Amino acid sequence: MMQEIYQRGPIACGIAVTQAMENYTSGIFEDKTGDVDVVHEVSLVGYGEENGTPFWLVRNSWGTHWGEQGFMKLVRGKNNLAIETDCAWATPTDTWSNKETHITTEEEKNDPKNNITMETPSENFLGSHFKGCRRANKSARAEFTVPKPTVNAWDDLDIGDLPANWDWRNMNGTNYLSWTKNQHIPVYCGSCWAQGTTSALADRFNIMLGDMSTTPVALDAQVMVNCINGNSCEGGDPG
Repeated sequence: MMQEIYQRGPIACGIAVTQAMENYTSGIFEDKTGDVDVVHEVSLVGYGEENGTPFWLVRNSWGTHWGEQGFMKLVRGKNNLAIETDCAWATPTDTWSNKETHITTEEEKNDPKNNITMETPSENFLGSHFKGCRRANKSARAEFTVPKPTVNAWDDLDIGDLPANWDWRNMNGTNYLSWTKNQHIPVYCGSCWAQGTTSALADRFNIMLGDMSTTPVALDAQVMVNCINGNSCEGGDPG
């Protein structure tokens, strides 16, 4: 995770949510309940160490009023809140300098993974606050496979060669991150799975573009929520 963040940019990770996390305001957070039930999605934009305690730098999608302006330091190396269990990332590609387009094939159109039927959200889910963000739909998720990273995805550095602190918000004075969102404005929307992933990928476009762009890239989570398996703000399908 540190290698990926350092060499290519922020990543999206599943996380458990506790009452203490919801009430987090500052400092390095460490859950004491042992909760590892992944129900939420965030992005990790860096890592560091403070007073001898290593931490992940977490960006949430609950607005800047939460935590440290929308961010949290979460203890690193203990799989606290299951943060080191379920992470994903993608590498952006420039398809516009030399225009490249993809024509959807009949095989892709007929892919059985497109035929997931959304179930009606339960009353318990609809009554939830933060914990209803990510719906557990094991049968649907099982149809998706995660490709193995290519051999040359990044240089395989020794952990000791990585910087002790890395923060994509301030790289030699440059902030490469897209803005911090609040998925619950103007109304509650269980869309963390779309917020965390689009934010991390937008950051990676900003990193790739470097000084070529004067306007930070942001990707529209609403498109994902509205399209196919998202369907609504009632949790959607993380797969």
